[in-house]
Amino acid sequence: MSQLVMRMPLRRKVLPVMICLVMILSSCSSSKPVTPQVSTVAQAETKYQRATELIARKKYDNAIVVLETLLFSTRATNLEDDVLHALADSYYQTKQYLLAADIYRRLLQQTPDSPFAKSAQFQLARSYEKLSPFYELDQEYTVKAINEFTTYLDEYPVDDTAQAESDAELYRELLKVNPDNASYKAKYDAAMAQLSSDAPASYSKSAILRLRDTLAQNRYSIAAQYVKLKKYQAADIFFDVIINQYPETKWVKPAWLGKIDTYISRSKWYEARQTIERFQQMYPESGKEVEVAYRKVMEHFSESRNTESK
Repeated sequence: MSQLVMRMPLRRKVLPVMICLVMILSSCSSSKPVTPQVSTVAQAETKYQRATELIARKKYDNAIVVLETLLFSTRATNLEDDVLHALADSYYQTKQYLLAADIYRRLLQQTPDSPFAKSAQFQLARSYEKLSPFYELDQEYTVKAINEFTTYLDEYPVDDTAQAESDAELYRELLKVNPDNASYKAKYDAAMAQLSSDAPASYSKSAILRLRDTLAQNRYSIAAQYVKLKKYQAADIFFDVIINQYPETKWVKPAWLGKIDTYISRSKWYEARQTIERFQQMYPESGKEVEVAYRKVMEHFSESRNTESK
């Protein structure tokens, strides 16, 4: 009871002081002007405009510094895809292809409905293509480039090449009737530009072939290393990979020849004969390349028959 009586004066002293302090702080805070959020958006737009001006002057490194500061402030705004696309392009122009690929992918994931999506998918594939190494090294980025070029062709099945061919034919005929028509000339030139090897669809198709050829060469180099080590069965596996998975590449013919040699080295005469005959059917103009091997195989066939007859 005595403790309660002693605490009462203390409460009476502290409570008024606290109330006065709260009133003073609230009055001070209310005197400060509130900064509108609109200024943040305006600042972002100003920075983005400055970045585009730097890009126009090909000062990509300076543009990157500005654009990187906008990555978080423009998230989920109308500027998001603009900033991502400009930043990815700037990375690409400065040969920072891994960073470019990362930002192109972020654009596709975060703003899939962006008008930049088609361009971003194509440039994502080209970024990985730039990272594709010499054939003897690890081919991770070669595979990624092939996958992304394939995705580009799958995502945009209306082949711009077909439309461009139609437009080129149309305006070619119209120009015969009215050769001075500037609009016809401009549209004809635009269609022909799309038909060039640099058009996305055409480029993607040719890039896939080039990259698959690199993969086939990589497999062939591995097979060749196994042959040097006299591990012929392992070499034969990689020759089969080329034959079965990369039949359109220039490494298929060498793979067939390598396969014939591995069978002979392993004294697999029946398999060697079958493979030679298959090769002769596929490459009738190259029959001379297997003549020596064929004679060697047939000699062993003759020897085996003589042994069996005795």
